[in-house]
Amino acid sequence: MLRILLGEPPRKNEGLLKDAIETMLKTTQLLQREIEKNQDPTHDFRKLEIWIRGLIGSLDELEQSWFAACHFRKSVKAGYVDDMSIQEQGEYARYVYFYKDGFIRVFSILDKLGTVLNDLYDLHTSKVKAHFSYFTVLRQFRYLKYHDELVDKLEGIKNHYKSSLSVLRKRRNAEIHYMNSEMQDDLWQRHQGLNDRVELEDMDKHLDDLNQGLDMVCKTLAASFHYTNDLWAEKGVSSKRMNL
Repeated sequence: MLRILLGEPPRKNEGLLKDAIETMLKTTQLLQREIEKNQDPTHDFRKLEIWIRGLIGSLDELEQSWFAACHFRKSVKAGYVDDMSIQEQGEYARYVYFYKDGFIRVFSILDKLGTVLNDLYDLHTSKVKAHFSYFTVLRQFRYLKYHDELVDKLEGIKNHYKSSLSVLRKRRNAEIHYMNSEMQDDLWQRHQGLNDRVELEDMDKHLDDLNQGLDMVCKTLAASFHYTNDLWAEKGVSSKRMNL
């Protein structure tokens, strides 16, 4: 959608993004077959199908936000806020909007995945923490000693992207709980020298961190649903509570 609005050709899914989306689509297809076969009287499978389709949509939106942020960043040439023209200020504001939308979505998708995994594998994580995150779900897997092969993969992915995730989490927390993340950058600079001009943040580094977050999300989703699809192929979809 955003590519069309920006005059760009439609996206062709490739690499990690393609793997994640196609793996989740396969999961929804397996659920649809189970629904057609057994009518799903409790609506458990229908609920999972809706949730997973929501994950696919959220991943699509995250990738679009990253792409749009990169698009508008190209038009920002000035190194200081005071040096930007009116038009450049507008392009910078649009970059900031999509960059912030992107790093918020990284953790939103992970937490949505946590909800799906908690239900799919019957983890009862809400008994540990009422409003739990994806990372709480990983710890619950370990505590219950469920599906170590899956958790090993997910923790390996998390640790590989630890540095970028830490940066994105701090900016997400600042944005949601304290102040706009770009204003925090400005405030830090003002403390360094009250009479100095405010230099723009390292936008390329920020976009690289966001790209790393996107890759981490793709790999995490793909690993989760590859494992689920393989398990269903072995045990059948009807064994939804799969802590066997």
